[in-house]
Amino acid sequence: MARTPSNMVPIGFKAPSFELYDTNSKQILKSKNIFGKKCTLIMFICNHCPFVIHVNKEIVKIANEYQNKGISFIAISSNDVSKYPEDSPEKMSETVEKEKYIFPYLYDKTQEVAKDYDAACTPDFYIFDEKKQLVYRGQLDDSRPGNNLPVNGSDIRYVFNCILSSKKITINQKPSIGCNIKWIN
Repeated sequence: MARTPSNMVPIGFKAPSFELYDTNSKQILKSKNIFGKKCTLIMFICNHCPFVIHVNKEIVKIANEYQNKGISFIAISSNDVSKYPEDSPEKMSETVEKEKYIFPYLYDKTQEVAKDYDAACTPDFYIFDEKKQLVYRGQLDDSRPGNNLPVNGSDIRYVFNCILSSKKITINQKPSIGCNIKWIN
């Protein structure tokens, strides 16, 4: 298992806009229409990565808990599907059903969105405020496959709770660790 860390882009980074195919709704979605009123969590994930599989249930749990509070959740898969067919849009749709994703699961065919966000691994998490400025990037929590720490989403939950209560985000932001994005050669 590769262990690639997040690129820790600077806080304040402005969210690049995008239009991508959503394997959940089967429509092209524009970022400007799906960002949240309070904040938005953008997750670079994929179907086959053991690090993503390890946190999938917690991601869904957090989305169910926070989505009705003005927080949007957007998942994006940018992997090269010619080499990793298990990450194809058809398989992504199957993952939406299997994992009960209640958020868009977008297919970044050209990998331009991953490049625009400087995404490096799956999972890779970015939280943008209501002005689409980056306030958090990094890990879901300290759990990784095999380290026996509970998957609880503590880092992401902390940031959401700070935003919802208008408190300063003071958490030590640690890179996510996961499989590298499978780039097209």
